[in-house]
Amino acid sequence: MGRTALAVALMVGSVAAPTHALAETIVVEGNHRVDAETIRSYFVGGDANEGVKKLYSTGYFSDVQVSHRGSALVVRVTENTKVINHVVFVGNSKVKSEDLEKEVQLKNRGAYSQAVADADVQRILDVYRRSGRNAASATVRTVDTPNGTVDVVYDINEGDKTGIKEIHFVGNHAFSDGKLLGLMETTQMNFLSFFKTSDVFDPDRLARDAEAIRRYYLKNGYADFRIIGVDPVYDASAGGYVVTITVEEGPVYHVGSVSVESHINGVSDASLQSSLEVHAGDVYNGDAVQNTTVRLTKEVQKLGYAFSQVRPRGDKDPATQTVSIVFVVEEGPRVYIERINIRGNTATRDYVIRREFDIGEGDAYNKVLVDKAERRLNALGFFKKVKISNEPGSAADRVIVDVDVEEQSTGSFSISGGYSTVQGFIAEVSVTQSNFLGRGEYVRASVSAGQYASGVELNYTEPFFLDQRLAAGFDLYSKLSSASIYSYYSNWVTGGTLRLGIPLTDDLTIAPRYTLYNSLLTIPNNASQPYNDCVWPIWGVTPGYNFMPVSPWNSCLANGEASIALKQAQGDWVTSMIGYTLAYNNIDNPRDPHRGVHAELKQDFAGVGGDSDFLRSTVDIRGYHELYLDDVIGIAHVQAGNIFSTNNQPLRIVDNFNLGPSLVRGFAPGGIGPRDITNATSNNNGNALGGSDYWGASLEAQFPIWGLPKDIGLKGAVFADAGSLWGYRGLTNFGTYMGYDTAQASSCTYMNNHYPTGAAKATYIDGWPVQQSACITVGSNNMIVRSSVGLGVIWASPMGPIRFNYAFVLSKSQFDVEQQFSFSGGTTF
Repeated sequence: MGRTALAVALMVGSVAAPTHALAETIVVEGNHRVDAETIRSYFVGGDANEGVKKLYSTGYFSDVQVSHRGSALVVRVTENTKVINHVVFVGNSKVKSEDLEKEVQLKNRGAYSQAVADADVQRILDVYRRSGRNAASATVRTVDTPNGTVDVVYDINEGDKTGIKEIHFVGNHAFSDGKLLGLMETTQMNFLSFFKTSDVFDPDRLARDAEAIRRYYLKNGYADFRIIGVDPVYDASAGGYVVTITVEEGPVYHVGSVSVESHINGVSDASLQSSLEVHAGDVYNGDAVQNTTVRLTKEVQKLGYAFSQVRPRGDKDPATQTVSIVFVVEEGPRVYIERINIRGNTATRDYVIRREFDIGEGDAYNKVLVDKAERRLNALGFFKKVKISNEPGSAADRVIVDVDVEEQSTGSFSISGGYSTVQGFIAEVSVTQSNFLGRGEYVRASVSAGQYASGVELNYTEPFFLDQRLAAGFDLYSKLSSASIYSYYSNWVTGGTLRLGIPLTDDLTIAPRYTLYNSLLTIPNNASQPYNDCVWPIWGVTPGYNFMPVSPWNSCLANGEASIALKQAQGDWVTSMIGYTLAYNNIDNPRDPHRGVHAELKQDFAGVGGDSDFLRSTVDIRGYHELYLDDVIGIAHVQAGNIFSTNNQPLRIVDNFNLGPSLVRGFAPGGIGPRDITNATSNNNGNALGGSDYWGASLEAQFPIWGLPKDIGLKGAVFADAGSLWGYRGLTNFGTYMGYDTAQASSCTYMNNHYPTGAAKATYIDGWPVQQSACITVGSNNMIVRSSVGLGVIWASPMGPIRFNYAFVLSKSQFDVEQQFSFSGGTTF
């Protein structure tokens, strides 16, 4: 700090001092670097003892003595002779140096004070304790430099992580310890502590956990619930904290009656009844009361009453354990928002925070809408903590809204890898930023490479397009799905999507989109994948081409030949389509849903240019419900789809629905539905052709595995699936493609008994097919119900979600392909 800066800093202290001494009666002695006038200003009009304290607090003086010489006040100072060159931190890796620099008071080019340095050591230890490292230690030393200054060095021993060893609950009867632990971000230390940080002692996180528990009880009818205390005690012998949370539950309340009481002329009680989300007879739900308050507030303001406010009043009757709820609508005080102050945001732009408010500067102040903005800001994921408070404005009818935020990292770099029975081994590298350039924009770029799939993808979303609550974005991608034992073709899809998300209500969204992509379908033909060697024989592989004898068991068809329908679909196809998604979502937790419904209706119309012409519609609905003590979750899933040609031409095979375990578990990818069984054998069920119609239904129960800590993330599952895929409406006669003239191609019988143009072998030998037919026979093309039951193990591991399924098929079609065991998983590190 230079001399001028110090003078300014010191003069700040003199402003508040009462006037007792005059400047001309103060004598300053012993100063060399600090101006006498600056020191004198600390004593002008103030108490001498206060002046001494303030001078010491600057850190520039090692000694200050005050005496009287006649009528003059003599201030004799001894300046700190050490000036700081650099402040250095040694031994820290868990806490960044820039974070520690913000905490310590000693700064580069400032004066050194041993007292301040010792206080800084304590500040550093406080930082580590907040980070869960109570065993950390720190010391301070100085190192002389050639230019006469000193480097201040803080030596830090971070020690081991001090986590939470145990969490105990006292007073809970309605919900188990395991259930309440599941509501908390904070977890207990276990063998996974190497991967996680949620078991680190964090008072702010514990406070959020206590609020989450309180809201959960209120949501489930416990209107008298309160948390008596959250008591963390550090147990040195155990090497961690023991946290005791004491609660008082009270009884379950039901809603006795619900009414609206309007005190605003022109707003009737009846006109607001449709906005109620709570009804008589319901279990009391604090969230529903809060949501109703917001809806009523907005509804009344739409009617032109800017200063209206809605206040819920609950009259509890302990005898009947009911709550009568009255939503009181009245004119609030005519108070305007003078200013919205935003503090603590270093990366996030102010407007990103301001746009989460439904009100702005100059508008009527409404606490309900301010509280809603606070919940929205906390839900963004940009901040560790958001707190909104008020202070008086420049006039009695003005209020200043203060928004204090604490930012957190919003970017991630991940390297992922995994294996599934569908995609084989796969690895992905991705970079994600959910608050790009502090603008609140979402950007993700990824590159993947795998055994059967690889590609690149770029996603971008602007959540407030045109300054409205519209989520606009685009997706660009290029993905290759390689041939495998489940599909005898490769498909390289390159394209992009423009999309727009329009919220209709808090739970209902419509998202129109435009998609353009090019599909390049190829059939491999090599020694390991001879899927086209009836047309292009391979030396040493294709029978009859290397003097190998041809027989029903030894022909170009026996080593796995792609269907003639696939061969006809080879080449580039451009699809240009418009569509939309109508989505309803009120599930309670996207990562671990326990209650609610997620439903989607999708429709896409292809034919806006390009080579495809179809209308595709799909419906997917998932419902979640707690079955037993909130630990067993029931999941009901129904789905259906239809696609049809809009130009009276057969659908292309790549446009059909190809389904397997995503419809009914226990079947291979593409293992359900219509197949080309022309050349099917005992070990070859033919190629999947896909269908134009499907339906599926599934019931599943997920439950914790007894005896294991809940935060390990292991759950068991039992399920029952049923569904069907049918309706192949593509070509079955490919005579023209095989080289027959129009007259010959009209008869499958003729083509199956004669040489195709340019063919090297006869179609039949002793009545057995050894050359591909020009016409296909489609099997499993009717609505046959497939069903299965099974068991699953789900692990929400620190390395990513992993699931194992083992299914027993109960019913199927003759040519379906089963796969009892399936596995999917990945990792991020």
